[in-house]
Amino acid sequence: MAPRTRLSPDQRRAQLLQLGARLFATQPYEDVHIERVAEMASVSRGLLYHYFPTKRAFFAALLSQAADQLAAATTPDPDVDPRQQLLDGIENYLRHCAANRLGVSTIHRGAASGDPEIEAILERSTRLHEERILAVLVPGDEPRPLLALAVRGWLLHLRTVGHEWATTAPDVPVEEVRDMCVGALVGALSALPPDARPPTLDSLTN
Repeated sequence: MAPRTRLSPDQRRAQLLQLGARLFATQPYEDVHIERVAEMASVSRGLLYHYFPTKRAFFAALLSQAADQLAAATTPDPDVDPRQQLLDGIENYLRHCAANRLGVSTIHRGAASGDPEIEAILERSTRLHEERILAVLVPGDEPRPLLALAVRGWLLHLRTVGHEWATTAPDVPVEEVRDMCVGALVGALSALPPDARPPTLDSLTN
């Protein structure tokens, strides 16, 4: 084992998560052995378990970090109009996916894990983005359930598109992917019955 680099607790934790992201993003959850992270970081297994007592705890921390980074990268600007907020939010999301392929792959794999704790982290992330979009679509009002359902379904679509684009088709211009996703949302909202459509729908198409 190589000599251990002295890091602060926060730096060490961040290092372990960064190394773990490489494993979880490229291998199925059941095939990952977190002891390998200790070897990669040149630390003892005991130190690794001090930070993350189980593989599940490690993966949950990794997923939570990825969700927090995504939330920060897509924070909306309230000073621009709804369409620009939508364009900026989607483009920022896609660029974040391209710059953080490992984290995006981790989220994508976590969505299929079936683990209640992991699903709860993903649910919190999805709910945050859903609330942000609904706050723009129906400012100061309670959205109709069908509208909320349409937005949630579109968010799952966006997550899949972002992952597939960043990992398998990065040569497609980000603007084209963004506009496709905008069209998908506008189409879903336009398909709602008139009483469920958001009052800002027209502004999203202009």
